[in-house]
Amino acid sequence: MNNGIAVYFGLTEESADDTLALIKRAKSFGIGRVFTSLNIPETDAKKFKRDIEAALKLMRELNMEIIADVSPSSLKMLGLGEFSLTTLALMGISVIRVDTGWNAKDIARLSRNKHNVRLQLNASTITGKFLTQLIAEKTNFTAVDALHNYYPRPGTGLSEDTLVRKTTMLHKANIAVGAFVAGGGKKRPPLFEGLPTLEDHRGVPVRLAARHLVALGIDSVFIGDNMPTDDEMKILGNLPVDQVTVKAHFLTKDATQRDLLRHTFTARQDEARDAIRAEESRSLVSAPIYPENTVARTAGSITLDNEKYL
Repeated sequence: MNNGIAVYFGLTEESADDTLALIKRAKSFGIGRVFTSLNIPETDAKKFKRDIEAALKLMRELNMEIIADVSPSSLKMLGLGEFSLTTLALMGISVIRVDTGWNAKDIARLSRNKHNVRLQLNASTITGKFLTQLIAEKTNFTAVDALHNYYPRPGTGLSEDTLVRKTTMLHKANIAVGAFVAGGGKKRPPLFEGLPTLEDHRGVPVRLAARHLVALGIDSVFIGDNMPTDDEMKILGNLPVDQVTVKAHFLTKDATQRDLLRHTFTARQDEARDAIRAEESRSLVSAPIYPENTVARTAGSITLDNEKYL
């Protein structure tokens, strides 16, 4: 997975040097993408212009993908009188997140640009109708991916059902989808309540929220808050795409069973209605499994069939 962090210029109290150091550490941990937004009203324009140039230069040198949330009305933050893809490309911005103010015809035209600048759709607001319009306009979808919104205000984040529905729709069009988790370090102003995509993830550690997003089919995970910890960036840099770690409480005292349950298992391809079944169970069992804790199996139980199963 090519996961990312978020950096906000002219908005947070961190110095330019703090931001540059963060970017360098992120790269060292395997983070390859940086998201920034130019659509935040509270941004200090003077501080923004002072800080962004050095950061863009560093990210270009580190070969990191720079995603900028740009709208026609926010171009003045970059000192541009009008939209210029050439200028944005020369600045090192490699992905433009197109949201409010862009129609399907604009996006289709920009997707065929000569500068290899990619486009990113807003995965949280995309509709089937708009996706159909993009197809009709012959959008070059090889140059397009999508990223869900983050939600600063508590109570406004997406539900799991909405995230899955929107993501599935985009996946059917072969569009990769990213989403945000809240950082456990410094929270971004002005609300300081975290910047997750899912409301259920507000206050949830990155290691859990990120794995949940992967399990829901998300292709890349970003830490939304501005100063993630080194441990959080290490987690994202090594986030497995096909493995879920389950923390479980052992009810058995049998050493053989406890050792068996520490293995990595592969889910069978013939999915059962009521359970996730392991492919390797028979090959790993080297001793009898005696009856123990033979009680009702509630949702979330991890069970072993005992010798009386027949």
